Amino acid sequence: MARIVVAGALFFLVSGANAESLALPQPGEYEVQMKLEMPHVEDMGIQKTARICVTDSGTRGIVILSENNPLVRCPASNIRQDAGELTFDLICEGHNQAVAWAKFQLWPDHFSGVFDMKMGGKNMTMTERQSGKRVGACNEQPHS
Repeated sequence: MARIVVAGALFFLVSGANAESLALPQPGEYEVQMKLEMPHVEDMGIQKTARICVTDSGTRGIVILSENNPLVRCPASNIRQDAGELTFDLICEGHNQAVAWAKFQLWPDHFSGVFDMKMGGKNMTMTERQSGKRVGACNEQPHS
């Protein structure tokens, strides 16, 4: 009988850990620090702080924050979350369009990661690094 109780407790702990990892990060408003980098350019000086509303599905509301970026309008695909890691692709439609690959580490109250981008016909690559920290519940209207 004791073995059944121990086995049940272990199952509860393991399934509880899996449920917790699926809920990462906790939905709410996050303040995000963003820095845009280009190969062979030491300091582009492009940094930004924005607020986003993180959700509990899809890309979780994590988006590209750099200005005038065509990838903002492109659909996400290949969305995968495994424990504390979220990956997805952004692929714009059409010939020679922009693409991005996202890889983020998730915790209950913060996240960090990168968007590696290729800007289509321009053959230009960039990386957008982000780190976000939960600051509270989402407002009715998201702002940046």
